Amino acid sequence: MDKYLVVLAGAGLGGLARYVAGTWIMAKYGGRFPLGTFVINITGAFFIGILMTLLTERFQPHPNWRLFLVVGVLGGYTTFSSFEYETYQAVRDGERWLGLLYVGGSVVLGYLGVWLGSVLASGR
Repeated sequence: MDKYLVVLAGAGLGGLARYVAGTWIMAKYGGRFPLGTFVINITGAFFIGILMTLLTERFQPHPNWRLFLVVGVLGGYTTFSSFEYETYQAVRDGERWLGLLYVGGSVVLGYLGVWLGSVLASGR
């Protein structure tokens, strides 16, 4: 049960951080480009690169730290960071085509999913 609570606590903090950062960035810089989400996605990718390297390659902390920081906080902050790390793993492991397929498929199918969901929800 403690693992679920660790993830829950982290996700709450990550979601709050995403909301605060995103609204602040958009209020300050505005515009049509979703700069808030873009910055959050890129910083999330940066943070998962740091955390996963530290937590899996340099240190051996209690497993709950990974659950809290990566699954919880960064999962709440952005799922894009997980996507980026998984792409990095594929390329690092010599699976460049798999990484490319993952990126292209995620972007194209993700967009189609958003479009389809929007169409269905709007009743068009």
